[in-house]
Amino acid sequence: MSRSLVRAASVGVAALAIVLAGCSSSPAPAASGDAAGGPAAEDYVTPGKFTIATGETAYEPYFIDDDPESGEGFEAAVAYAVAEKLGFAAEDVEWVRTSFEGAIAPGPKSFDVNIQQYTITDERKQGVDFSSPYYSASQSIVALKGGAADGVGDIAGLADLTIGAMANSTSAQTLEQVAPDAEERLYNSNEDAVAALGAGQIDAIVLDTPTAYLAVNFYIENSFFVGELPKAGIEDEWGLLLAKDSPLTPAVTEAVDELRADGTLAELEKEWLSGLTEGVTLLQ
Repeated sequence: MSRSLVRAASVGVAALAIVLAGCSSSPAPAASGDAAGGPAAEDYVTPGKFTIATGETAYEPYFIDDDPESGEGFEAAVAYAVAEKLGFAAEDVEWVRTSFEGAIAPGPKSFDVNIQQYTITDERKQGVDFSSPYYSASQSIVALKGGAADGVGDIAGLADLTIGAMANSTSAQTLEQVAPDAEERLYNSNEDAVAALGAGQIDAIVLDTPTAYLAVNFYIENSFFVGELPKAGIEDEWGLLLAKDSPLTPAVTEAVDELRADGTLAELEKEWLSGLTEGVTLLQ
């Protein structure tokens, strides 16, 4: 999945940035693993610690003020909830930063899990593991008022537009499936796509819907929702990313499943993402 936008000033400003967007003190896992055969201390990057990675910049509403340690923001809160399920106190959680693409690349990891809006795909699972999904997002198109996309109200109208998206993202894949006649331009990051929008090089951009809402309402001046794209068989389900064949994958998946079953994920989604997708028109 694409990284989200946050904290953008005017699109025309060179410094434009993009938002792509209390835990218990229970003891850390025992060094030899638990009685149910869970992970042992040596299965973690640092024994006795739970090392979580996120983006080199952590965007709202997933992390507030680029401060994962605060636990504020949807993904920060999910991460600490998973840590608690695994038996870690908040003070035993350590955060590191990675690039989005670097973490997906096969090979050794500097983290136990990575959380930064990673869509679970079969292609990515060839090189890394994922937990079960903690969130499912849709994709939406954002444009500038008065531009070529202003007045477009259906899928057919997208055919006349040049639309940007981040390469290898669910945003790009959904656009390809839903509007194959649109001219698609791919960028290394959402930041690059937004810069192209501001420079008039493209007519619109595709972002996950919660991020798009924040962009339109708070961060990209003079922007508006063109509409939400149908999923077209492409599920944008986000999972925690782990090293391939990590011994932690079953336990992390079980933790996420428990958080879903006990209503914690729904509560966190309501707390941090509520209202971000309301009132968006589905393009048909």
